[in-house]
Amino acid sequence: MKIAIIGSGNVGSALAEKWSAAGHAVAFGTREPSNFKGKAAAERGGIAVTTIAAAVASAEVILLATPATAAIDVAKSLGDTTGKVIIDAMNIVGGRGPEGFRSTAAAILAHTQTRDVVKCFNTTGFNNMQNTVYGAERIDMFMAGDSKGAKERAKQLALDAGFAECYDVGGNDKFELMEQFAFFWINLAMMQGQGRDIAFKLLRR
Repeated sequence: MKIAIIGSGNVGSALAEKWSAAGHAVAFGTREPSNFKGKAAAERGGIAVTTIAAAVASAEVILLATPATAAIDVAKSLGDTTGKVIIDAMNIVGGRGPEGFRSTAAAILAHTQTRDVVKCFNTTGFNNMQNTVYGAERIDMFMAGDSKGAKERAKQLALDAGFAECYDVGGNDKFELMEQFAFFWINLAMMQGQGRDIAFKLLRR
């Protein structure tokens, strides 16, 4: 897949390296191609660096991994997203998010042309994206959204990043639930002192 990553911090950089290693054509889209957070990841992974507009124009899939407060501005900066899949990896935490919206994915849908928006890669820490292995097990990822096509892309990219499975949580009405699930992990890891090396896996009898 041709993937544009907007937001080259910890999450964007971790996934960029995983996807590049899996054979995808990955490009960071940034306002300052000569000076941005993911420079080291780009150099390690042989990842292209260009402007946001150029990265989006050539992409099939766009990952948004910026702070939630920037969701609307970033969505507006993408240009024409018709026919493209947008994966939203952002979370509103502590009420800090796009004004007037209860989830970042809803804000994206309101400010882009595409209807193919899926919430994914938001429910765990970047360290678990860098290394999905716990003992003999690989951890799981989760996704939500109405678009079947977007979910198919997100699931494939989750598997390519090393997750054991990517479970479907439901439609657009589950965007908020996904962000609450993310806060559950944040609460355990940070506020309850469990540390970042914890993760979720769905088990069956």
